[in-house]
Amino acid sequence: MVISPEPRYRLPSAHLIYLDARTDVRQGRPQGWNRSAQPNFSLRRLRRAERSRERRPIGPIWKRKTPDMANKAIVAIKVGMTQLWDEDNRVVPVTMLQVEPCRVVQVKTDERDGYTAVQVTFGQREATKLSKPEAGHFDAAGVEPGQRLVELRLDDVSEIEVGQEFAADVLEAGEKVDVTAVSKGKGFAGVMKRHNFAGLKASHGVRGHRAPGSIGACATPSRVFKGKKMPGRMGAEKVTTLNLTVVQADAEREILLIRGSVPGPKGGVVVVRDAVKG
Repeated sequence: MVISPEPRYRLPSAHLIYLDARTDVRQGRPQGWNRSAQPNFSLRRLRRAERSRERRPIGPIWKRKTPDMANKAIVAIKVGMTQLWDEDNRVVPVTMLQVEPCRVVQVKTDERDGYTAVQVTFGQREATKLSKPEAGHFDAAGVEPGQRLVELRLDDVSEIEVGQEFAADVLEAGEKVDVTAVSKGKGFAGVMKRHNFAGLKASHGVRGHRAPGSIGACATPSRVFKGKKMPGRMGAEKVTTLNLTVVQADAEREILLIRGSVPGPKGGVVVVRDAVKG
């Protein structure tokens, strides 16, 4: 039980906040006293802090709910954009993806690896150009070496075996998908291009019309806060576009047509999975 001390300031009792006695003794305050009982104490700030604590997840990180995994996924190469016409003679912009058959090299399970995923490869690669660890990995699986290894996180891998192949017919026309790829690199960009700043005045007397302007105070806090929007490298980062629609999936021609734009340059590797929010 915490005993209420005499307040330093004569405030209503509702403004007195009491903490654990150990915190008060450690910080040299009377038992049950808190600095929040000062005249600048804000009940609104206190309620906001209590709400944030209520929303905070309880328990270790590995026991929290993980995001939904995909039920099916495929690896493709971005070819470029084109257009089709639907039944009403309307233009449909689509992105063409080349989907070579993906061969399963390794199946990862919860019991052995702690999560479920499938490691696949596609294309062909000469065995002489492989390192010894890569060659041993493919030899152990009995799979022909491919261009690269890509891991696909799946919800259920019980029916997937090593050596099994996936093609473009994994997906169907009209299905919603999420596409993940590395975006185009733009190099070192300024704040107007990178963060959509308005820039400075375009009138006379202004030196540097595209400059960012002030970035912080002088004596206080005597530093620039982390995360400040400033010039820097733009692009070349992992991007996921959600809820795109599959227009056509042709396994014979190894083509997958998706309505809309897909991140990444031509020739880039993209991962297509069923939509998590679809």
